Amino acid sequence: MTTSWNETRQIEAHILGTANTGDALLFEAKLMLDNDLTDKLIWQQKAYATIQQFGRRQLKKEIEQIHQQLFTQAQHISFADKIRRLFSKQ
Repeated sequence: MTTSWNETRQIEAHILGTANTGDALLFEAKLMLDNDLTDKLIWQQKAYATIQQFGRRQLKKEIEQIHQQLFTQAQHISFADKIRRLFSKQ
């Protein structure tokens, strides 16, 4: 079950919805006829989902680090106070 580069690009275009209408219809027909291609599509979708989750976790960690720096370090007290005032109930 090897995957060619062209096949990978076709699967990606299908997942991302970037294929033109003719290519999209041809790919859909291939999916109906080729169970291996369907499996490859499923695995590529799972890979993309895993990569997206990893990216979100990394971004969340980076945001948390910045938050900690801005709201706990002495040189950022003025900034932290301004932000707290913006979101406080008045």
